[in-house]
Amino acid sequence: MLPVHPGAPLAVDVALVDINMPFLNGLAALEELRRRAPALRTVVLTAFGDEPNVLRAVQSGAAGFVLKNCTPDELIRAVRAAHGGEAYLSPAVTRPVLDLIAPVAAGRRREAAERLTALTERESQVLRLVAEGMSNAEIGRRLHMSEKTIKTYVSRVLAKLGCTNRVQAALLVRDAGPVG
Repeated sequence: MLPVHPGAPLAVDVALVDINMPFLNGLAALEELRRRAPALRTVVLTAFGDEPNVLRAVQSGAAGFVLKNCTPDELIRAVRAAHGGEAYLSPAVTRPVLDLIAPVAAGRRREAAERLTALTERESQVLRLVAEGMSNAEIGRRLHMSEKTIKTYVSRVLAKLGCTNRVQAALLVRDAGPVG
């Protein structure tokens, strides 16, 4: 149960929350716990393992999701994982979650890779070094070019990719994944 006083500290490392609780829906409780005690790790223990509940629990900050018909060992693994800063999904809900995530990730990867095809070989080379966190001066030294030339390349790359800064461009490289 949530503390009676809004500022009361929680002396708990891991909280077990059910989706179907009296007085406050478990998913709403997760959000409230996250607001009041951001460091608190939560594990959802419920009979309701449908995809929307799992996704909402994870989006609300749950570190674990297990079904009530799990073994005691599985519940212990989930609590220990949450306590150790890891995540745990019951095997019974893992496949549906992966099925939902995989197409989104594949679509993002494909879209990012397509955007990168607009770059010349030299622009791609500069972008890879930007994604590694190198400064214009470091890239210039690596490619035996002036810093001003690298700045021009970076500006051109950002414009071609529709990125407003180096971080967005680096994330696009990450999203595209390994290049064959």
